[in-house]
Amino acid sequence: MILEGPPVAQKILSEVKAGVRELGFSPGLAIIRVGEDPASRTYVGTKLKRAKECGITGVEHHLPADATQEEIAVLIEELNSDDSVSGMILQLPIPKHLNPAPLLELISPKKDADGLHPCSLGRLFEGSPGFVPATPQGVMEMLEFYKVPISGKNAVVVGRSSMVGKPMAALLLNANATVEICHSRTDDLGEHTKRADILIVAVGKANLISADMVKEGASVVDVGMNRNEEGKLCGDVDFENVIKKASASPVPKGVGPLTVACLMKNVLAAAQKSASD
Repeated sequence: MILEGPPVAQKILSEVKAGVRELGFSPGLAIIRVGEDPASRTYVGTKLKRAKECGITGVEHHLPADATQEEIAVLIEELNSDDSVSGMILQLPIPKHLNPAPLLELISPKKDADGLHPCSLGRLFEGSPGFVPATPQGVMEMLEFYKVPISGKNAVVVGRSSMVGKPMAALLLNANATVEICHSRTDDLGEHTKRADILIVAVGKANLISADMVKEGASVVDVGMNRNEEGKLCGDVDFENVIKKASASPVPKGVGPLTVACLMKNVLAAAQKSASD
């Protein structure tokens, strides 16, 4: 079975639209973009488009590539104090002379639409309700949509980033999977991945996972985004061969649309929480 992302994303976005209508006002999404990274410009454009479709007011705050840590910090504090802003994100990556960690920590936990504030991640790891990073949340939505059993299953996450790998492992653990995290230092990666009923790959290395590294009948979700030798978009999984023996998500049209949809879900949740306080 092909685990396609667009049908899942459409379901989430429809729910967000309904939630915004019920809310009675347009939640505000502030996106801070620093520099001229082409991919970031494209991603921000997509987020603003989806926000508008959902009835969310998206505003981009673009700073030049030579912006200082202090200038970004001042902007974040201004947006923290702006009641029209329900959710906020700092579009990553940012220029190399900047340190993203303290900037992410400055974002109010109440407006943490990306779920990357230490408070949000801490609540996730203790199993408490809160904002969840959009990509791992999207993977869980995909597994639920396609009725992939999680409880009691062996789940392997390849990648240990704070944006995907670690929160992904926490979500699977909270859903009662038996979870293993693999990474660049893991010996004999294939011996681990072959045991997975659910395999999530988020490394950024084209065709890292071949068909012989996948268990027959497994569910494989590819979070990677790369370009192959021909310049075409591809994931971390050899999709054409893996799909012959397992369910798998394609790249593109896999997890990507779910990341944006779940961001909108977080913005709505932030607005709902603010309205009820």
